[in-house]
Amino acid sequence: MTNTKPKIFILLTDGVSLRNFAYTNFYKKGIDLGYDVVFWNNTVFNLEQLGFKQEKLKKQKLHWLTTIFKNTRTRIELKCFIKRYNDTIYQEYLFPLPYNSLKNIIKNCSINILGFLFNSENGLRFIRNSINKLERQTNYYKACKDILEIHKPDLVYCTSQRSVLAIAPIQAAKQLNIPTVGFIYSWDNLPKATLDVVTDFYHVWSDYMKDELLKYHHFISESQVKVTGTPQFESHYDSDKFIPKEQFFKQYKLKTNVTYICFSGDDVTTSPKDSLYLQDLAQSVKQLNKEGFQLGIIFRRCPVDISGRYDEIISEYKDVIIPIEPMWKALGEVWDNMLPTTEDSVLLASLAKHCAFVVNLGSSMVFDFAIHNKPCMYMNYNYLNIEDTPIKGVYVYAFVHFRSKPSKDVVVWLNHPDEIHEKIKALLNNDTIILNASQKWFSIINKQPANKASERIWDAIKKI
Repeated sequence: MTNTKPKIFILLTDGVSLRNFAYTNFYKKGIDLGYDVVFWNNTVFNLEQLGFKQEKLKKQKLHWLTTIFKNTRTRIELKCFIKRYNDTIYQEYLFPLPYNSLKNIIKNCSINILGFLFNSENGLRFIRNSINKLERQTNYYKACKDILEIHKPDLVYCTSQRSVLAIAPIQAAKQLNIPTVGFIYSWDNLPKATLDVVTDFYHVWSDYMKDELLKYHHFISESQVKVTGTPQFESHYDSDKFIPKEQFFKQYKLKTNVTYICFSGDDVTTSPKDSLYLQDLAQSVKQLNKEGFQLGIIFRRCPVDISGRYDEIISEYKDVIIPIEPMWKALGEVWDNMLPTTEDSVLLASLAKHCAFVVNLGSSMVFDFAIHNKPCMYMNYNYLNIEDTPIKGVYVYAFVHFRSKPSKDVVVWLNHPDEIHEKIKALLNNDTIILNASQKWFSIINKQPANKASERIWDAIKKI
């Protein structure tokens, strides 16, 4: 008997895509709605272990010029944003090119030459079209096309708009007249010129993000964009999977009479002196405990940060800092093969459920905690001087995605280590104003109700 179920290929590109689409109820909802769902898997994780259908991407080799053209496109596009909007903040996304080897010298000189020759809106279009043409010349593209001709999916859904390895599969689908959808996978992506994969339709987190997509990319029309929300936060609403508090405390050797604060670490690039923030928080907690409070810190490092930069601080303040490692696995030899597990989604949701609030530098963890009616503190001073003395202000808060805040008071701002002590006391006594503001911010960033994102995505797929 012929299978009449519409076949949907979900193109998985990285660990974040795994977390958003394989570790949520997205797959099950698609099956329940009558779709034949196949993960077109570009990660090293074997999804058959979870009982999912998958087709592994093979022969994943880009055209040798693609990376050069891709980096050229990013730089030209950011320069176009600067001119177009008369806003120098986009300059901050232009990271310096390395010249530490002959290969890098040749590659980055080529980027600079191309960037000079095509530094215009018309040049940007030429470079973008050239990338697609280059990828259509590869064996990788031919292999993708062969897979699509065998499986004949009704739609290909790309889970990340910034994965260069997704260009060839999407171009192959277009060549075969298979509709394609691109998901904008992070709240800060669009101002950074990260639209590497051009699809027929786009799914975004919010009306705010839809406006951004149309603002930055004039070749996209409003009819191509659907506001769905992101499945990223859905695990926070699945209360059946939370680790109960008693079990959570026992499992991680926590004290039942202690109120725990979560400190979530940043990556080395964003916060190179992050360990000093953890130290400042630990010192304040120790002082508060001397005053009669019973507080502790649960430290969750950035999952791809495998450095030992926190070790000395954790050892020195082991009486107040309890590290709970993210449940990611190294499935390769380099950092970008650190992939999340299904257990980590449960751990993160349970952490937000059982901690009083979260402290970090500019992280989207503010939204994870807002779902659980918990506020957030943002570090707003830096240690970027030679003396490692605190200076008010952090450059990341000038980035475009922070302009989405409905008010300044969406978090508690920690402008100096000396403020942490009193602001923790104030937050423990009354967090209503800050919490309401952070929840309003979340409703701007992600369509509500946030636990219905997968349903909205499947509804949008049905309409296509």
